[in-house]
Amino acid sequence: ANGITGRDLLGCAVAAAVSASFNTPIAGALFALEVVLRHFAVHAFAPIVIASVAGTVVSRVFHGDVTEFYLPADNVLEFYVELPAFVLLGLLCGMVAVLLMRAIFWAEDMGDHLQRSLHMPRWLRPAVAGALLGAIAILFPHVIGVGYETTSAALTGKLVFWGAVIFAVAKAAAVVVTVAGRMGGGIFSPSLMLGALTGLAFGYAATSIFPQVSGSETLYALAGMGAVAAAVLGAPISTTLIVFELTGDWQTGLAVMVAVSMSTALASRLVHMSFFLSQLERRNVHLAAGPQAYLLATFGVAKVMRMIGDKTCAPEEDCWALVEQGVYLDGNVTLEVAMPMFANTARAFIPVVTLAGEDEPPNLWGALYHVDALQAYNEALAAVSREEHS
Repeated sequence: ANGITGRDLLGCAVAAAVSASFNTPIAGALFALEVVLRHFAVHAFAPIVIASVAGTVVSRVFHGDVTEFYLPADNVLEFYVELPAFVLLGLLCGMVAVLLMRAIFWAEDMGDHLQRSLHMPRWLRPAVAGALLGAIAILFPHVIGVGYETTSAALTGKLVFWGAVIFAVAKAAAVVVTVAGRMGGGIFSPSLMLGALTGLAFGYAATSIFPQVSGSETLYALAGMGAVAAAVLGAPISTTLIVFELTGDWQTGLAVMVAVSMSTALASRLVHMSFFLSQLERRNVHLAAGPQAYLLATFGVAKVMRMIGDKTCAPEEDCWALVEQGVYLDGNVTLEVAMPMFANTARAFIPVVTLAGEDEPPNLWGALYHVDALQAYNEALAAVSREEHS
């Protein structure tokens, strides 16, 4: 499949998986568009929606048409003056999301450092993480798995204040150990559980301080569930809809939307990008910066250069003269390396070589011309623009 078709198929797969896993067809489709494709082009909408519907149908055939969580009947927003409390909840959830992401990345860096310094084999790292996770689970077995039971208990107010706080800390620690220990696992369901626990604890505090103008504390759990997940995933639209579809409660939309908007605004200021985009950035994949940044890394210089012997290629002696001056490119690098070299050297072309041993001269492949690199880059930008606006 070509690039556009491949990305569309990836979006379809994600939409079907999310909708089937959580029984959320609307949010599944929007999640694929918002997070995976990162555009809402019309050409991608129809196949993604069909895939999301198909995933939901399969899920409902086997598991029935039920919502994942049930809320108390009195879970309503009592007064509009209660909305400022959800602003504060959104800010708190944004801080929780930021602390969770930074803790995971710090733990990953520490794990990498220890693995290198102790010469630890790769298989031992998840084993150690599993032992730590097991130790946490001995005291808090609720942290194992996706945590739907604990999330449901938070949404129905079956946990006390300190229970919600302790479970939230334990779950955050378990997620950090799991991800940093290379044990796999996801971040979506844990962020829902962590948000519900944070919201419930905040709700107990808010309703005890202002009982006259407060509704149910479980409403804060619902809003917190969406707020933390939206900030971690960087997907406020689809996360809000996922919360609605998971609970079947569309009457508390104001509270959820206010909390989600504040949490994502704060988290984007402190972390600058979502958990997934931060992971890619740490792997030198600059997807968050837009196509103008990551497209350069998709073109190898070997595909764009002019071969030695080509009539339009620079003379071989001119190429060797630049190589002797230290101006050359390895044949395995991409335009992400080549374009800054053009800017620094102001050369019309740069030789492309294969580096041999220490005492052997490099092998000359050809020359990369600045105009060819710019043309390939511009064509790729135009293709992305057509994809996003078609």
